[in-house]
Amino acid sequence: MRSTRIAAAVAAGVVMMAGLTACNSGGKSNGTGGGSAGGSSNDASGAKSPLEAALASLKTASQQTSDKKSAQIDGTQKMGPTTRTMKGAMDWSNGINMTLDITTTGGPMATGKPMKALYTPQAMYMNMGMPMGGKSWLKYDYDALAKKGGPAGALIKDSMQNNDPVKSVNLLIASGKVQAAGKEDVRGVQATHYTGTVDVAEMAKMQSKSLSAADLKVLEEQLKQAGATKETIDLWIGPDNLLVKKREQMAGKTATDSTMFYSHYGTKVTVTPPPAGDTMPAPGM
Repeated sequence: MRSTRIAAAVAAGVVMMAGLTACNSGGKSNGTGGGSAGGSSNDASGAKSPLEAALASLKTASQQTSDKKSAQIDGTQKMGPTTRTMKGAMDWSNGINMTLDITTTGGPMATGKPMKALYTPQAMYMNMGMPMGGKSWLKYDYDALAKKGGPAGALIKDSMQNNDPVKSVNLLIASGKVQAAGKEDVRGVQATHYTGTVDVAEMAKMQSKSLSAADLKVLEEQLKQAGATKETIDLWIGPDNLLVKKREQMAGKTATDSTMFYSHYGTKVTVTPPPAGDTMPAPGM
């Protein structure tokens, strides 16, 4: 039972990355919208349509946020009966380097005590707060994860290595389906709310450019079996064109609802992997 709880909690650390950074498009921040939704042309006076105005604002936010390279992060992720509360900092200047303190409540993944997770461009490490096999840290090697997990593992590896906060922004830009939903207060900041819904299978295709057509077909079938077809993305952009809040909701057999806040852009983030002698491969690897 103890090892099952630990394995489940470690797996949650991998899922955590998706909540922080989204199943992303892999698009460039200065790219153009990939869709041709209605209202995308200028009117007779040359003024931008609501869609064009939203896309232009998101492109600016993508570039400004990307240029900051790091931020403090906190939020929650809900999956079925399980809620994870997390707080830490992320640096995306050279791959993803991140530290997180995670508390899990509800469901079989609840450990009853805080956990610490470290993310580097090559692997994720999790300290469960209890020794396992005489080691303090469990390790998820991304290359091993890709080999074990097939197409889904390859997608996770790419997400873990290449994601950053602007990927969700770029995904809505690439979809070409986004609308402004007014101004809202986000922790004392007047932010513009943008919302859109994207097709999960298309997200996987845009994310997984290294996968073969056959692997993409298998991955799409896996998504269908899980009931994951659409994801709703809500973004809040502050007056300085920086992302301050993101919410992602995906329906399926196990619905997910992740909300993240971003602040203190440019903060220094230092991630030091634990000593190799104090780590062991995560269960199932």
